[in-house]
Amino acid sequence: MDLRKLKTLIDLVAESGIAELEVTEGTDSKVRIVKFGAAAPQVQQYVAPVAPVVADVPVSAPAAVAASAEEAVMTGHVVKAPMVGTFYRAPNPSAPPFVEVGTAVKEGDSLCIIEAMKLLNEIEADKTGVIKQILVENGEPVEFGQPLFVIA
Repeated sequence: MDLRKLKTLIDLVAESGIAELEVTEGTDSKVRIVKFGAAAPQVQQYVAPVAPVVADVPVSAPAAVAASAEEAVMTGHVVKAPMVGTFYRAPNPSAPPFVEVGTAVKEGDSLCIIEAMKLLNEIEADKTGVIKQILVENGEPVEFGQPLFVIA
């Protein structure tokens, strides 16, 4: 489909009252245009408050600071999200994850998928090594620059 035809379709959706348009040309060309505006569904997230935990055993302040500093330091190469979207560990719900902790990866191997604006973007390893940590759960939203994996 050429760009002029695509531009015409986008203008048609923008100017009309329709919210979505899908056009298929032949067997290899398919375009879906979705208009988000005032009619788009509102998504709200609710977080339940967490009760404070009181420890029975006193913890010394230096030990607590050292433990939190140790968790904050990620040793190895950190793979960060190149875009905002939804993180998926596998190509589809019934498939096994691309990688697990301990999986050896080479530069260019697929690590995960980030869905952004209905497009599935494969995120590849930019370094050879072993997956040391997976920092995001399947199906969670991710921000630009958010750490996803640690490769050692």
